[in-house]
Amino acid sequence: MENMNHVPYNIFLIGFMGAGKTTVSASLAKRLNMDCVETDQLIVDKMKMSINDIFAQYGEPYFRDIESNTLIELQQRGGTVVSCGGGIAMRPENSKHMKKNGRVVLLAVSPEAVYDHIKGSTDRPVLKGHMNIPYIAELMEKRRPYYEATADITVLTDQKTVSEICDEIIAKLG
Repeated sequence: MENMNHVPYNIFLIGFMGAGKTTVSASLAKRLNMDCVETDQLIVDKMKMSINDIFAQYGEPYFRDIESNTLIELQQRGGTVVSCGGGIAMRPENSKHMKKNGRVVLLAVSPEAVYDHIKGSTDRPVLKGHMNIPYIAELMEKRRPYYEATADITVLTDQKTVSEICDEIIAKLG
């Protein structure tokens, strides 16, 4: 099923920060001959400021409003793999926005793998001062029901290569 023809709908990758959404979305888009965008990057480009600065200057609710509006704009597109910000599934209306013209793939990951992926990062405003496995596990557990309610497909990513994750997504999309 390599090199499928252009997929008419969008594929939204959701999951906790550090789950591999950015890396997997780029690889998946290349394999499926689709465009690839990141909601966080679209917001940074639109606002002309970093996510950290948006959080600091305007607060998280304002950021989440921009995130929802970005999903609404993405409904106009098809054939795009969208790497979503880690908190995007926390708003039920965002689930509706994604499902209008897309399939939602949850990249599920362990707290330990998340920590390994992001421990050197300084651009995770939600984890400021809490860069540790117990806090990550607690936040993941709070978000898990939202991720699971939004996802059409779930792929466990621990101990898998990007290629293996893409193979599984493509197989499950059928």
